[in-house]
Amino acid sequence: MGQDLKNWDPENEEQWASSGKSIANRNLWFSIPCLLCGFAVWLYWGIITVQMLNLGFPIPKGELFTLMGIAGLSGATLRIPSTFLIRMAGGRNVIFLTTALLILPAVGTGLLLTDIETPLWKFQIMALLCGFGGGNFASSMSNISFFFPKKVQGYSLGMNAGLGNFGVTTMQILIPLVMTVGMFGTTALALKMGSGTLIGKIPAGTDTYISNAGFIWVVILVPLVIGAWFGMNNIVDEHVSPNIGGTLAAFGKILGMLLIGLVVAALGLLLMLPETKGGLSLGIGINRWFILPGVIIVTVFALKILTPASIKSSLDRQYKIFNNKHTWAMTIIYTMTFGSFIGFAAAFGLAIKVIFGYQHELVEGVMVHVKPNPAGPSALMWAWTGPFIGALIRPIGGIIADKVGGAKVTQIISVIMIASALGVAYFMKAAYASTTPQDHFVPFLILFLVLFAATGIGNGSTFRTIAMVFDKEQAGPVLGWTSAVAAYGAFIIPIEFKGQIKATTPEYALYGFAAFYFVCVIINWWFYLRPNAYVKNP
Repeated sequence: MGQDLKNWDPENEEQWASSGKSIANRNLWFSIPCLLCGFAVWLYWGIITVQMLNLGFPIPKGELFTLMGIAGLSGATLRIPSTFLIRMAGGRNVIFLTTALLILPAVGTGLLLTDIETPLWKFQIMALLCGFGGGNFASSMSNISFFFPKKVQGYSLGMNAGLGNFGVTTMQILIPLVMTVGMFGTTALALKMGSGTLIGKIPAGTDTYISNAGFIWVVILVPLVIGAWFGMNNIVDEHVSPNIGGTLAAFGKILGMLLIGLVVAALGLLLMLPETKGGLSLGIGINRWFILPGVIIVTVFALKILTPASIKSSLDRQYKIFNNKHTWAMTIIYTMTFGSFIGFAAAFGLAIKVIFGYQHELVEGVMVHVKPNPAGPSALMWAWTGPFIGALIRPIGGIIADKVGGAKVTQIISVIMIASALGVAYFMKAAYASTTPQDHFVPFLILFLVLFAATGIGNGSTFRTIAMVFDKEQAGPVLGWTSAVAAYGAFIIPIEFKGQIKATTPEYALYGFAAFYFVCVIINWWFYLRPNAYVKNP
C-alpha cells in the first residue's frame, strides 16, 4: 500500500486477475470518499444559503444565489489544471493534497458563520476556496481511468463519479441535521423562519448551529486524508505519471497549477460581479457569457506560459486532446449530463425555497414574493432528493452503456431531459404566478426528479463513450477536460435561476436548457449514431 506502481497494464488479463483488480479496487474505494467530500464542500453553499435566509442574515436573496455561483465558477476553473495533474504529480500525491486543501474552506466557513453580521465579501472568498472541491473531480476521474481495463470503464468511472457525487446528497442530509446540535462550542443562532431536516420541520425561534455546516467536514476530512496517503498509489509508467519527482516537488507542481486557476477565476469574478454592498467587485459588471470563455482560454494559456519547462513539455503532450474533434463533441454532450446535474444540485434547494416558500402577489402589476408561505415545502427536507437519485443511478447508466453502447443510451436520455425540462418549466411558471404555489410542488418535484435521473444515466453513458473513443493516454485528460467545462453548470444554472427569478420568469431558464439539450441530440447522432458515424455507438 502506498508504493509506486510500475509496468501497470490492466488490459493484461493475467496481471489483472492476480493483483491488478485488488489494487485498482483499493484505489477506487479510497478515491470515492475523498471525491464525496470534495463535492460536499464545493456545493454546501446551496444548503447553507437556505439556512442563512431562515436565520435572517442581512444579505439579499439574489446575492446568496451568487455565492453558489462563485463556488461553481471557481470549481470549474480549477478542473482545468486538475485535468493535467495526474501525469505531472502522480495519483496518490494529487488526491492526498487536493483533499487536504478542502480543510481550509471548511474551517473558514465555520468561523464566518458564527457571526450573523459577517460581510458578504468574506463569504465570497470562502466560496472561491470551496472551488478546490470542484476541481478534485477532474483529477480523480483521470486517475481512476488508468487503473481499470476498458471493458469495465463504464462501471469503474460510474462508481467513482456516482458515489463521489453522493457528496451532494450526503451534505444536503448531514448539514441540516448537525446544525440542530451544539458540537463545537459555538454560539447558537435563533431561526427567524421555519426550517427543516430529513426527519421533520423545525419551527421559528429554534436554536441553530449553522457554523457546524463547515466544521463537520474537518472531522471527516482528517482521517480521509491520512487514508489516501497510505492507501493509494502513483502509477509511474510512461503513459501515466512518468516524471513526478520527489513528493515535495510533486506538491509544488500541484499547488502552482491550482494557484493559476484560482487567480484567473478570482479575476473573472471581479470583472463580472456587479457592485454590491459589502461584496467584492471592480464595478465593471462584464456579461458572464464573455467572462466564461475568457476564463477558460486564459487558464489554458496561463498554464502554458507561467509554468516551468518540465511542466510545459507534459502539457504539450496532453494538450494534443484539443486537436481531436471528439474532444469537442464529448465536451458538449458531457456538459448536457454532468453540467445539468451539478448545476441543478447547486440551485435546487434555493429554488424550492424562493419559488414555493414565499407567497407571490401582484403589486401594481409587479410580482413580489416577500411574505413567507406557511404552507410551502421545506427546502431542506427535499433538496437532497434530486442529487440522490442522479448520483445513485449513475453507475447503472455506465453498466447499461457497457452492454448496449454509450451513444445509444445518451440519445434516449437526451430526449427525456428535453421533455422533463419543459415540464418543470411549466410548473415553475404556474407556481410563480399563483398565490398558493404549494399546489404545484408535487408535479414540479416529480418532473425534476426525472430530470435528475436522466442526467445521472447520461453521465454514466458518456463515461463509456469517452473510454471507447479515445486511447488510454488521452482518455484520462479528456475526462478531466470535459468535466471541467461541464462543471461551469454549477455557475451558470444558479446565476440563470437568480436572473430569471428576479425577472419573475423562472421558466425561461428551463426553456434555454431544453434548447441546449436538443442541440446535444443532434451532435450525438451526427458523431456516433448516424449511418457512417465517426465511431458507431461507442
